[in-house]
Amino acid sequence: MSKIQYLYLSLNGIPTEAPALSEGVYFKRDPQGAWYPTQGNHLYAIDAVCVRLHDAFAEQIFGDLGRFYEFLKIAPEFLSTAGMNSEAAVSKELFNQLLGKFPPDFPVNEALYLFDCRKLISGVQECSKEVMQLQGEFYQVLNLEQMFFPNIEEDDGVRYVTSPVVTKLYALLGFIYIRLHSLLDYVTKLAIETEKLKSQFDSYPRLASKNSLYSDRKKVSLNNRKGTLFETCPLLTEIESVRNHLIHDGLIDDMPKAYRVISNGECVEKFLLFPDLDAGGRFEAFKNRNLFYGNENKINRRLPGVIQTFQERLLSTLELLEENFRGNEQINGASDG
Repeated sequence: MSKIQYLYLSLNGIPTEAPALSEGVYFKRDPQGAWYPTQGNHLYAIDAVCVRLHDAFAEQIFGDLGRFYEFLKIAPEFLSTAGMNSEAAVSKELFNQLLGKFPPDFPVNEALYLFDCRKLISGVQECSKEVMQLQGEFYQVLNLEQMFFPNIEEDDGVRYVTSPVVTKLYALLGFIYIRLHSLLDYVTKLAIETEKLKSQFDSYPRLASKNSLYSDRKKVSLNNRKGTLFETCPLLTEIESVRNHLIHDGLIDDMPKAYRVISNGECVEKFLLFPDLDAGGRFEAFKNRNLFYGNENKINRRLPGVIQTFQERLLSTLELLEENFRGNEQINGASDG
């Protein structure tokens, strides 16, 4: 078995076989080759509540979970995949033609709407997995890949490196922030849909959350709820600020570079610097300039905490959405009775 199986990745970029697990986060490789943190990973809990939300939507829209599963036995697969999945080799024109062939009593519109709602939940699941995978790959590159070729003898001190490997590090870091913001958008859409769920299916309904983004969170009853993704806080402002900067202004360093600390001829630390943020989570700015590096903000040491705290807020938000959604279901059931 390869020796890499026994390594732990550290936040300071130096892998180890004997981590001080009580002192902080390390990354360990799982059998499928992914690196997961030794603490603070809420991915499985997030996935579990998403599974419950999948069922909750089916119960609300079909009236009964058993009825939905009976429907699945006879429903053609393209209802859940066409227009959303590369496995469905169906054009828009063919999709429209096929929809017209169902008998009037077939719950095609309920099914289409349900699968559209469930796609929002799947988006939360997939983006959450992407964030964890990108984080693991970020630390794999930082710890295990050679920053510069060929190796040269270096004097003690701090040296910066710019190379294709460093470019990859910044690309991974940037995409983590972009995907965190994708989760903000998905959860906002999901919250809007749970509160404005369609109940008329004479035609194929449009999602209530269609075209909604995180900036529309004021429409959600959980807006400003403490501990959720809808609370104004420096962390979420940071994610918005970094994502918007990456999308609209490009790089978070005019010349992306990684720093290496050399002691006794050996590299004892690697780090990436992150721009200064104010107390509210926004970039410190002076007129045209907003990439200041006066605080030695080592993002590689801080990133797992950012993701862990985000996951905690995401989990709390999803649990509240499920609780409220199932509460509405009980009220509707009592009303129908």
